[in-house]
Amino acid sequence: MLSLQCKTPPRWLAQVDSDLPAVLIDHAHCEKKAASTAMNFLFSYGKHVDLCREMAKIVCEEMEHFQQVLDLLEPRGIPFGPIKPGCYGKELQKLVRDREPGRAVDRLLIAGLIEARSCERFSILSEHIATRDSELAEFYRSLFESEARHHSTYVRLAHKFDSEANVEVRLQELSAEESRIMTQGDPLPRMHS
Repeated sequence: MLSLQCKTPPRWLAQVDSDLPAVLIDHAHCEKKAASTAMNFLFSYGKHVDLCREMAKIVCEEMEHFQQVLDLLEPRGIPFGPIKPGCYGKELQKLVRDREPGRAVDRLLIAGLIEARSCERFSILSEHIATRDSELAEFYRSLFESEARHHSTYVRLAHKFDSEANVEVRLQELSAEESRIMTQGDPLPRMHS
């Protein structure tokens, strides 16, 4: 369902344990970036009304999630502020083709893969912290459905720009690259490290 070709490596939970506040701050930034990505699709592909409707919904949901993360940081004494991003998103963006419609397909599929990875990570995180912070664990469980829905929305919209066969082949290629990036990892404790 989620188009991922590898599971989160065990090292990620060690990173979470080493600096949960950094992971939570990064999560807030990820929600902002997700909203920004959806807004960019609205501007880039504004003639596609169905895409615009879906992106408008995603922008609202991602900004709501951003606010929810901020609301969780404050009572835990974790100040929100700038944080150096991990390399995951940047590495994925390098895979985007330059010419349309391949560019649209790649951007949509990469957005979908990021949502899929977030969905998987939220599930793992909710189980991992359940005994230490039940409120935070419940929050991450609650995000699973929307992240899975965003993943399928992005993949479905990619099919509007190219044939089903071409999109599926490209999804497998990008998913393999996402797995390589994920397996390679990042030394920074981040939501997608």
